[in-house]
Amino acid sequence: MLTAKQHELIRFIQQRLEETGISPSFEEMKEALDLKSKSGVHRLISALEERGFIRRLANRARALEVIRMPEDAVPAAKRSAPANDPVSVARSAPPAMREPANDVIEIPLHGRIAAGAPIEALEGQASMPVPAALLGPGEHYALEVSGDSMVEAGIFDGDYALVRRTDTARDGEIVVALVRNEEATLKYLRRVNGMIQLDPANGAYEPQVYRPDEVVVQGKLAGLLRRYH
Repeated sequence: MLTAKQHELIRFIQQRLEETGISPSFEEMKEALDLKSKSGVHRLISALEERGFIRRLANRARALEVIRMPEDAVPAAKRSAPANDPVSVARSAPPAMREPANDVIEIPLHGRIAAGAPIEALEGQASMPVPAALLGPGEHYALEVSGDSMVEAGIFDGDYALVRRTDTARDGEIVVALVRNEEATLKYLRRVNGMIQLDPANGAYEPQVYRPDEVVVQGKLAGLLRRYH
């Protein structure tokens, strides 16, 4: 079951694809649905993507593809048309996709996080513009990386870690781990002999080992942004 806003959004996307061959921008979707921010659009798109109604095209920030429409959004005549009907096929095919423009969304920026010894993860009110193509489904936030313990994973001091909110992770994934409810760090997560091991990606650092009740996963690394000065 889709919500009214999800129905409205997928109809709007499909209509624009049929009319122009280009998926609407986040700003256009925000205005069409009378939403207050682009983050609301991002949540709707993520929900439709998770349910298999749309998908984002790789390396194309403003490119959405409608995989299927809700059953009650498809006209009866189209549903009953034979699969080999050339007229039906021609009408249902969208125009050729044009090269899309870039879209960005605002995600919360929550201070600095250690890629070395754990430091306090600061909760702030700032936000950060991020290309939508870098983010998959789910809710995200950004943290500025401090330290060099993850350099062998390509994560450097001053980078911005884009993190998907979750409280679960598999062994070997890079996570934001809150340690003893005080400090947060960016490390590989592993479970060893009933303990939680936070592994660096730098031979100069030793793994950190904690009891399971001392570590809370606050997110998984989804991407990185880097500024060059």
